[in-house]
Amino acid sequence: MQHVFSTMGTVVSLRIDDPGVDAGLLADVEARFAAFDREFSRYRPDSPAARIADGRLSLTGASDEHKRWYAEAVGWRNATGGAFDPHRRDGTVDLAGIIKAAAIQAAGSALEGAGIARWCCNAGGDVLTGGGAPGTPWTVGISHPEDAGRLLSTVALLGDRRAVATSGTSQRGEHVWRTDTAGEYRQVTVVGTDIITADVLATAVLAGGRDVLHQAVDRWQVDVIAVTDTGDLVEASPVTATS
Repeated sequence: MQHVFSTMGTVVSLRIDDPGVDAGLLADVEARFAAFDREFSRYRPDSPAARIADGRLSLTGASDEHKRWYAEAVGWRNATGGAFDPHRRDGTVDLAGIIKAAAIQAAGSALEGAGIARWCCNAGGDVLTGGGAPGTPWTVGISHPEDAGRLLSTVALLGDRRAVATSGTSQRGEHVWRTDTAGEYRQVTVVGTDIITADVLATAVLAGGRDVLHQAVDRWQVDVIAVTDTGDLVEASPVTATS
């Protein structure tokens, strides 16, 4: 079965290979996304994130959940040498680079907790999967940066690979603060074992360029598919990270 709903400024498509899914489980998945949206959306004027951004609320006065994800994001900033950063250039806290992945992860936990054997959660092109019979892996399409209606590539999620995340400039413009002034990549897709690592590293590589790409592959053992500013395709994995 397939269940589609809108949340967090995007569309979530949930595929569950089980015809007898309880409606309460679908409601739980939606509720988990909604909870992250209420807490972290900067587009909701009264959300904690919006109030922190404009100074009405201090970070120290925020909820434990908010402080937890801020700490997680700062940890990633330190691990990537600043390529991933939970702050805007003016110092404002912005957790958008990690929160959608956190919501996807929470949805996946709900599905696994309910005993669903095989499922796929796609939130605006970022994908987390669960289960899969031998020989029939989940296959995820990656949109072309110049034409969202066209596929750049497809990825078969084999072995421990469960997550795919993409960061780019084609649909949202230059929304990532780059540390590589050349703007080396226009789109970066990361394939990994968990959605938070994949999503954070996609943003980090887009911001930091080639050096961060190789750091990501070597340290976190992810696969990367990137499109350069000139349109060339770069693919790197823990075995073949030579591009």
